[in-house]
Amino acid sequence: MAPKTSATGRSPAVRPGVTTHRRLPDRIRPGVRILFVGINPGLRSAAVGHHFAGFSNRFWKLLWDARLVPRPLSYLDDVHLPDWGIGLTNIIARPSRGIDALDAAEYVAGVRRLTRVIRRYRPSIVAFLGVTMFRVIFPQATGRLQLGLQRERLAGVRVMLLPNPSGRNAHYSYESMRRAYAGLGRWSSGKATRRRL
Repeated sequence: MAPKTSATGRSPAVRPGVTTHRRLPDRIRPGVRILFVGINPGLRSAAVGHHFAGFSNRFWKLLWDARLVPRPLSYLDDVHLPDWGIGLTNIIARPSRGIDALDAAEYVAGVRRLTRVIRRYRPSIVAFLGVTMFRVIFPQATGRLQLGLQRERLAGVRVMLLPNPSGRNAHYSYESMRRAYAGLGRWSSGKATRRRL
């Protein structure tokens, strides 16, 4: 069901001080090629019921600019991603204003749940959106992390590290983000080609 909109046609904003705990459903189904994993929903995403709905979030623009999807999308299109073999989930389901509000126990429980999801759907690759989350899940990954395909695997599935698309992430330029996401597209396309041969 589409979110309610105001008279201007825009989705409702999150009111300051109001916290909603609406759980966002995973957008995933059998046949998924790429499973994107975020940390947890922001407050606006929880309020409107769609992933990556923050005003400054660049996820949807990156998908199009990296040619991972066949047309430009917005957060309202998250339900259509499985049509193109793309899935969405989060390590932690609880919405928050930022990751500082999350605790270690939530990450531990989230990794267990994510492992079950991966074993059930068997994506070709799992794309983690953010260095912070990657270090929590793979504490053995020490030193400076490079974006792209990693040595680590989760539930036997290849893992790629991508920048967190949040507007708060000032560590990467938009162009470096786009190149990283495009690298995922090239890897995924090559994998699909090898399967057909």
